[in-house]
Amino acid sequence: MKLTQQEMARLRELAQHYAELASLPEQSLRRAGWTRFNMLEPERPRVLIDQICWNEMNADGCLNNQVADPYWRWVESWFLQETYKWEHMRADMVLEPYVKLPLPVGNSGWGLDAKVTRLLMDKTSDVASQSMECLINEPEDLEKIHTPTLTLDADKQREIAELADVLFDGVIDWHFTGISMHLGAWDTIAYWMGVENCYIELMDRPEMMHALMEKMTQGYLGMIEQGNRLRIFDTQMHYCHCSHTYRSDDVDMPNGTSEDSWAYGLAQLFTAVSPKITEEFECAYMKRVFPHFKHIYYGCCDRLDDRLEIVSQLPNVRKISCSPWSHREAFAEKLPRHIIMSNKPSPAMMATDSFDEDAVRADLRRTIDAARRNGVQLEMILKDISTVRYDPRRLWRFSEIALEECNR
Repeated sequence: MKLTQQEMARLRELAQHYAELASLPEQSLRRAGWTRFNMLEPERPRVLIDQICWNEMNADGCLNNQVADPYWRWVESWFLQETYKWEHMRADMVLEPYVKLPLPVGNSGWGLDAKVTRLLMDKTSDVASQSMECLINEPEDLEKIHTPTLTLDADKQREIAELADVLFDGVIDWHFTGISMHLGAWDTIAYWMGVENCYIELMDRPEMMHALMEKMTQGYLGMIEQGNRLRIFDTQMHYCHCSHTYRSDDVDMPNGTSEDSWAYGLAQLFTAVSPKITEEFECAYMKRVFPHFKHIYYGCCDRLDDRLEIVSQLPNVRKISCSPWSHREAFAEKLPRHIIMSNKPSPAMMATDSFDEDAVRADLRRTIDAARRNGVQLEMILKDISTVRYDPRRLWRFSEIALEECNR
């Protein structure tokens, strides 16, 4: 992990620019607003934009990397992307007054390597159509799955810290950020089996699928135990699944245990199964995992309005995703008031032949009105953005329109 003098100058220059933005008094006001919002105090709806098609933002080369080392190249990209979002589509984002450096945590994996065929429509994008080969065909195949081993590379951590002290001295503080645990078992299973095979086996061999979920659950519990022993869970990122997580009752410490951190769960392919299946094959297992975390963000692209009474009872859930496949009025009506409605405007609105501002405004207004009628705390997160048809201004304009609607 060596950097040339030119690379060090590049990172220091980016850090200086980021520090100027992160030290603006506005950041403290935004952070305080999010804290009140997440504590369910009266606040207007919040807006964020994330998971952006960065290949389409870089027409002028402003996001080009100049650092070779993979770790510091990630840090370089983080600087570039955070400042780009702030300057063009900030919505309600907050910039922390420190650099976020990921802990060098290793993960041995589950023992099964997904075999995926990918079809790219745009070679500059990482968005692809995917086809998965089924690796679990008989109960005996479950023996291939084992609990992942988590490791913390102390030597690399020390090397990162020493270099960070030099890079950012006199410019900005830095902190190591730990892991925010992904508890989406069915996302992983879908890569091992393919979505259609999952559906078939849930009907034909439910006992095998229960055994598979038991394996996953034991694996998660084992990873949590390891993470707590290594104290690698994050308590300083203040971000989970594309949402700011500031709360007045959270502990801000260098790195810590699961009991002080957020995690996120989801079962996206269960959009096409019954609520009963969700309860039996997802919630029954996550009820054993979620209590190990202080807070849970639940859901992603899965439809949940027809099973909110089930998923809202999962332990420690603070936010639930209302995806484009959920009926938002029904969602707002059914959602318990102690849980935040995390709405996902459809990214398809960014991908049409021409950008329809009136349609975007009407869609946002429909969601805001539904939340207000039902007294629900609402955040709107535009994410999973595959394309804006190489027109970045669509996202810039979405940010402006969304804030206008939230403030009306």
